[in-house]
Amino acid sequence: MKKVFIIIIVFFVSYNASADLIPGVRIKDIARIHGIYDQPIYGYGLVIGLNGTGDSNSSMFAVQSVINMMQKFGIDVPKSRISVKNVAAVMVTADLPFFARPGGRIDVLVSSIGDAKSLSGGTLLATPLTLPNNKVCALAQGAISVGGFVTGTLSGENSFQKNHPTVGRVSDGGLVQYVPPITYTDGNNFTIMLNDPDFTTASRMATEINKLFEGIAQATDATSINIKVPESAKNDLVGFISQLENISVVPDSIAEVVIDEKTGTIVVGKDVRISPVAISHGNLSIQVKTTEEVSQPNPLSSGETVVTKKEELEVKEENAKMKVITGGATIEEVVRALNYIGVSTRDLMIILQTMKKAGALHARLVSI
Repeated sequence: MKKVFIIIIVFFVSYNASADLIPGVRIKDIARIHGIYDQPIYGYGLVIGLNGTGDSNSSMFAVQSVINMMQKFGIDVPKSRISVKNVAAVMVTADLPFFARPGGRIDVLVSSIGDAKSLSGGTLLATPLTLPNNKVCALAQGAISVGGFVTGTLSGENSFQKNHPTVGRVSDGGLVQYVPPITYTDGNNFTIMLNDPDFTTASRMATEINKLFEGIAQATDATSINIKVPESAKNDLVGFISQLENISVVPDSIAEVVIDEKTGTIVVGKDVRISPVAISHGNLSIQVKTTEEVSQPNPLSSGETVVTKKEELEVKEENAKMKVITGGATIEEVVRALNYIGVSTRDLMIILQTMKKAGALHARLVSI
């Protein structure tokens, strides 16, 4: 099957004296306030109500969990009499938002940890969700929504599966019980953190903030911009932060070429520059064809019918073309030149890697 290759050229805009005319992005889209982050919480639970697609008795933790649950209701059931095919042991995970408050609702993700075939149609029993220090932060319960299904025999010999039926979601299934106290400001100062550290972007951000609020921002490194809260904003800190996060900044980035050989995708930044280099491209292909021929004996003779093989060898070499690329060329010029000599996407990957090795490609080469 022929694979489709893709070349994606991403254009980055350089920052210069006319940067005010270049559309920027909001600070809230490229940075966050230090101390504000979601916290992962998790718990172990049971999903019930499955139509024979739950764990088998070989999942001992599921069997033991059912026994423990029944004992809470004063029911003592021998282990040998327990069948858990309608029950599945699961791990429940969620992210506790920083500004969540007790009584709020969050989505939870339910994932099978046994040998259940599907969680479709199941209901999650009340499951405490805790921080790593075992502090309970939320209680999860509800009907599970699964984006897939499996049909056929339970033995799996004749079955059909769509998507991933052993992972599901309970929308608003987590009830927040407790939020750990975390502060992001003392009322006088706080720090803005860049999602992608860069000295130039940090400097630009501090400059743009100081244009609106003179002298309150200082970039301390490639990630951090310290903000001093002005006296006029201390009574309305929310409104002040809202103004800051909507300021537009033109972010900078390192020139990169990203190559994904699995899909044949190449992403190249416009800031990539090339030193003077000459590129030659040519292919040598060798094809061997084998055909079978049948040799029949003469009538009434004692000969036998035999099969012989005939091999044909074909060698084809494309005429190599050489293209000279001048120094300082942009990526558009490079792609145009490589298209001239007729390279495929796979060849382009090799050429870019070779140019980097030769010191002619001035960009970071990233393979994923």
